[in-house]
Amino acid sequence: MQKIAVCGKGGSGKSVLVRLLAEGLRNRGRRVLVVDSDESNTGLERMLGFDRRCQPLIDLLGGKQKLEQEIIARVKAGETEETVQLVKDELPVANIPQEYILQKDGIKLVIVGKILMALEGCACPMGIVSRSFLKKLRLEPDEVAIIDLEAGVEHFGRGVETSVDCVLVVVEPSVDSLEVAKKIKELANQIQIADVWAVLNKITSEEIADRLTARLNKEGISVIGSIRQTPEIFESCLEGRPLHKHGVEAEVDKILDFLFP
Repeated sequence: MQKIAVCGKGGSGKSVLVRLLAEGLRNRGRRVLVVDSDESNTGLERMLGFDRRCQPLIDLLGGKQKLEQEIIARVKAGETEETVQLVKDELPVANIPQEYILQKDGIKLVIVGKILMALEGCACPMGIVSRSFLKKLRLEPDEVAIIDLEAGVEHFGRGVETSVDCVLVVVEPSVDSLEVAKKIKELANQIQIADVWAVLNKITSEEIADRLTARLNKEGISVIGSIRQTPEIFESCLEGRPLHKHGVEAEVDKILDFLFP
């Protein structure tokens, strides 16, 4: 597994899982690239320990307005939005321009783009940039990309998952979260993504974990691990500070052992 997509209901803890996986993989000697593909969430870089943002990849390709015009023109010329490819050549991580990538403590971060103002228009170009970038992103054998997708399921409509190796669905203890996981599984089946697994988050007891696992198994979704709700994780999210000490190393190791046997 080299390109791992993380998705789920808004507020389920996608960014927390991305941070935990990135840290765990780095500790195992992997080079980690985190791809922030959520155009609305603004906290991932803080959780990873960065005090600023890099330039978004959408600017590297000409900016949102220019890309919107290019996409419209190409669709009018006969292409479908799902097949528009904005990144022409293979792109090794080492070739990403410096202003578009951050690095700290062995973890690199790129940001696709963010919605920063009202009346900015459709976020579709950002989804197409994500899909195009991931399709052309070339990773070395010791490199892993972890993609933090936007909340919900809209990214499936843009085909972002067609360029990843597996999908991890973060599920918190709520009916809404379970329903989103079910829909993600259905959409993944439609585009023939076989490796879709759930990771439970904000777990406060074994009973809760067992109930969620039973519901997910009923929908054909296997649970590969769970993350306890700890005071450290709660405070990090509440205060918007980097997540360092968290007390769930054993849980993260279990997930990584499954992904990288």
